[in-house]
Amino acid sequence: MQAANRLQKALRGSGPTFGAWQTLPGSNLSRTIARSGFDWVLVDTEHGNIDDGAMHECVAAIAGCGVSPIVRIAANEGWMVKRALDAGAHGIIVPLLYTEEDARKLVSSAKFPPTGVRGFGSPFPMGSFGNETTAQYLQQANESLLTIVQIETKEALHNVDAIAQVPGIDVLFVGPFDLGNNIGHPILDGSMHEDLQKAIASILRAAKQNEKRAGIYATSGEQARKFSDQGFNMVSVAADMNALQTYFESALSSAKGSLAHSAWNMAKGAAGGVSKMTGPYGK
Repeated sequence: MQAANRLQKALRGSGPTFGAWQTLPGSNLSRTIARSGFDWVLVDTEHGNIDDGAMHECVAAIAGCGVSPIVRIAANEGWMVKRALDAGAHGIIVPLLYTEEDARKLVSSAKFPPTGVRGFGSPFPMGSFGNETTAQYLQQANESLLTIVQIETKEALHNVDAIAQVPGIDVLFVGPFDLGNNIGHPILDGSMHEDLQKAIASILRAAKQNEKRAGIYATSGEQARKFSDQGFNMVSVAADMNALQTYFESALSSAKGSLAHSAWNMAKGAAGGVSKMTGPYGK
């Protein structure tokens, strides 16, 4: 199973891993994103328009392309962890943790006994790992699946070292928009306050000091490169919603083409017709 988990293998290396964010349902969209060269595709059931059935279809499509499907569940609830892993996810990202106890609860939900309390019996997850049998999945899952926690609350930032020390937590993942909101420095114009940058650096430092990997949400390839150069191991490059909007705005601007239209777009504060990112998934 570990050989089939592309993200886990990549995180064991020295370089960064790059992924994409899927918020819209559809297995064809999943395959399109997965075939773009990413190590992982995140299926977002927290803020995305993806229900349980669509999540199952997306996970299978991504895994079928040899890419790791990662599911962001909506909350730190055991049944949500189980549904994502039973669908065949190679790992889960869990938002809005606050304490070390929250992290320990999550690990317990994600692991089969005796390490945790995850129930066994789904007929689906083996398909994401090639020809593994049900028995092989049971025996290998605890060591082959990734448990990723988002550090995006003031409390989690304060407790980041304790959270990083919890056995079974593999990655500390920064949610910069919610983290900014929660420490009083929201990202409103695409730029980050100095205090938010310091908070992000402290999360990266906690991960490294505790021999865990660090991840972060980026809104562009340029920003993703900056974060990877800082030492982040798991970095998003784009989300489907902002990729669609950015491409269509750019194409429309090129089609209009005239100096008059260019001046009009500049007056709107959108150079070339492409708007500045002011949120995780678009303008």
